[in-house]
Amino acid sequence: MSLNCAFTGHRVLEKNFDEQIVENYILKLIGRGVDKFYCGMAKGFDLVCGNCVLELKKQYPIKLIACVPCPFQDKYFSETDKLLYRRVKDGADEVTVIAPRYYDGCMQERNRYMVDNSDIIFCYLLRSCGGTYYTVNYAKSQGKEIILY
Repeated sequence: MSLNCAFTGHRVLEKNFDEQIVENYILKLIGRGVDKFYCGMAKGFDLVCGNCVLELKKQYPIKLIACVPCPFQDKYFSETDKLLYRRVKDGADEVTVIAPRYYDGCMQERNRYMVDNSDIIFCYLLRSCGGTYYTVNYAKSQGKEIILY
């Protein structure tokens, strides 16, 4: 059975954040039959997960879908984050641009798109506010399985 998973998480990662834990979760998801991963392309958790999927694509028949909310999403990213953004976007099997230009709400539209196209949501949620919180609550309302980092 083929399953899809979307990533959602905070842009700022805690000091004790461990990318190896992300890899272990993604490997478990692959073992359960997940073969398509949706990445929202935000700095922080999204790009860490997207980069991990790129590395695992070398060993597993999985796909990465880059879900870009609008062109020039990385405009205000640091140079380091821009490099990672381009690496993940260029390595994706598909790039879906949600809106032709930025507008208030395009990030939430991207998040709903990813949830609507996924069976499982893998999230890094530490606060009861913001985009990740909204996305997780939307996923719950849609009956999606939620996995917390």
